[in-house]
Amino acid sequence: MVFTVRGTKKFLDRVGRPVADPLPSSSTVLGDWYGNVLFWRPQVAVFVNASTFMPVLMPLAPSTSVLARFPAAMAEVFAKLGIDPRFVASETSAMQSAVLAKTASRQVLGVMNEFVFMAEHTIDTGPSDPDDLIGLSVWLAETIVGPISKDDGYTPLGALEQLVAATLDADAGWPRE
Repeated sequence: MVFTVRGTKKFLDRVGRPVADPLPSSSTVLGDWYGNVLFWRPQVAVFVNASTFMPVLMPLAPSTSVLARFPAAMAEVFAKLGIDPRFVASETSAMQSAVLAKTASRQVLGVMNEFVFMAEHTIDTGPSDPDDLIGLSVWLAETIVGPISKDDGYTPLGALEQLVAATLDADAGWPRE
């Protein structure tokens, strides 16, 4: 069970070397995640999902274990957003090991850069607590993102909810209530 993290150069310099192609396919429903480093004090890792643009911010240190700690941080953000616990458990159990790769989508990088800009602005000017990375992730998940269609509610949370609903509907073991 594996998931792929496509890191920026800053991220890969701190976390590890990317594997050579061909990459093993991700065993998660959400697929690839993109990672970057924010040079706040303390440093923060920002992850953005390639299919839903869902953001997850978490402490970078210690950088050697950030990939192992990521599934728990993702689960905490998803729980705060009210995502079905069965989906969260399925995703986290499929994230037993991570594969590092180079970035491959300018669109995801652009969304990630917008999230960084919004996060830095809200911390500098608003009531946001820079230590509340889960709360900041939830706030970013509810912001409008241009690449997400109207059908998905324009937000990463809307896109994630659509994906979760489709997954739960398609899986006979998870009937919707």
